[in-house]
Order: sequence, then structure tokens, then C-alpha cells
Amino acid sequence: MARKKKKGHVVGIDLGTTYSCVAVWLEEKNRVEIIHNDEGNKITPSFVAFTDAQRLVGGAAKDQASINAQNTVFGIFLFSNVLIFTLMVT
Repeated sequence: MARKKKKGHVVGIDLGTTYSCVAVWLEEKNRVEIIHNDEGNKITPSFVAFTDAQRLVGGAAKDQASINAQNTVFGIFLFSNVLIFTLMVT
């Protein structure tokens, strides 16, 4: 019995400890294409920061890390099912 081909997109996300990346499979081109972030880069720094007014991710979070160290998270690791993360310390 023939299987019906389903429509949709296949997306891969690499959440790295230093940089992260997102890609999509393009069936019509028979290849994977990396999706650029809002800054036009193919990779995004794995940083998250919080302020009283907003949540920052990627380059914006990394850029303000030195002035908002207590609320900046980076270097996330999963080691033997234990989540380890690094807080920026001044």
C-alpha cells in the first residue's frame, strides 16, 4: 500500500552551549537551508538576559551582559540529565 505524502516543514534546531542554529529541509531543492536570525546571521549566541522591562536573546543579550551580569544566562549544559547553567558574574 502506497503511503500518502504529508505536507509540512521539517525544522532542525541546534541548541549549542556557545551558539545556536535553526535549519529547514527544502523538499523542492532537496537540501537543508539555515535560517538567518533577525540580525542576518546564521548562528545566534546562546545567551538570554532579563531586565525589568524585557527579555533579550542572542546577540542583544550577549551585548548587554557586562552591564546586566546578574540577569544574564549563558553556557547551558545538560550533563547526565542534570541541567547546569552559568550566570555571568562581575
